[in-house]
Amino acid sequence: MPKQLLKGNVAFAEAAVRAGCEAYFGYPITPQTEALEHMSKRMVELDRTFVQAESEVAAINMVYGAASAGVRVMTSSSSPGISLMQEGFSYIVGSEVPVVIVDVMRGGPGLGNIQASQSDYNQITKSAGHGDYHPLVLAPSTVQELIDLTTLAFDLADKYRTLVIVAADGSLGQMMEPAELPPMRDLREERPSWALTGAKDREPNLISSIYLGADNLEMFNRKLQGKLALIEKAEVRYEEQFTEEAEIVIVAFGTAARVAQTAVKHLREEGLPVGLFRPITLWPFPEKALFELSQKTKALFVVEMNAGQMLHDVRMVVGIDKPVKFLGRMGGAIPFPDEIERETRTLFEQIMTAEME
Repeated sequence: MPKQLLKGNVAFAEAAVRAGCEAYFGYPITPQTEALEHMSKRMVELDRTFVQAESEVAAINMVYGAASAGVRVMTSSSSPGISLMQEGFSYIVGSEVPVVIVDVMRGGPGLGNIQASQSDYNQITKSAGHGDYHPLVLAPSTVQELIDLTTLAFDLADKYRTLVIVAADGSLGQMMEPAELPPMRDLREERPSWALTGAKDREPNLISSIYLGADNLEMFNRKLQGKLALIEKAEVRYEEQFTEEAEIVIVAFGTAARVAQTAVKHLREEGLPVGLFRPITLWPFPEKALFELSQKTKALFVVEMNAGQMLHDVRMVVGIDKPVKFLGRMGGAIPFPDEIERETRTLFEQIMTAEME
């Protein structure tokens, strides 16, 4: 299919429609409201389910109900709205039903502002609801990748019967780029065998996240940890650019990685051996690949649109002996390439000075 000029929010919403999303429940919040607006039109056109709920709490519980019925379902929101959905996330994972969430992150804490941010990293990778689990988290950096990863999210949610979050930000949601949409998939002809369908011709299914007694709940948690281990083994995704002989590697995701990519290009034109490592799965984090890369470099430089949330994961992976520099912009501020270039040159100078001593 030919490429179209698409806004990020519209692109992921249409990608969900074409991936077979049968129901969407959401609540408007900037900077992702265009997604809800697009769904309000397209889902009705296709005789599918669209509901603008009275709140994010209501929306996520509607999603939970639809998922329990075996419906391919999603919602989207932005940072404060994602916070309100956290209890529902935990019920969804505890009940092992597949759900897709798109988080178009904005500045915080609190109401913050409507500018682009990456301050939900901890929220979506570490604390997305109570209990011992992680959602699978995908981080696109272009509108095309936002389309592709939203489509993939439905497949992964179904494959593992779990929660998959697509972690975008206000910049990606609002920007327009040429991108290609996938073909329309057929909707499911039959509901999954585990779904709640009325049990007219079989024994009834039970979907619940309550396990009375410590032994029963521990048994379920061990099963859940086994599933997470399978995801960690099979679903790690990342991208490397110019890392073969790089002495400094910049680590960034999403919009920050796009900015870092420009900085890397400029620095390499100056003859500086710089590379880029971009996690695409924020969970499972690409620990092994980053560790192996760190053993061949002199330093890492983490760039984020927050106070250093992924930074903790990077430091945990590479250990205390590897120099790790950090540049973070907060509150909706986006780093500029020249900031990254300036800090990278300073890091090179520090490394050269230390080697001479």
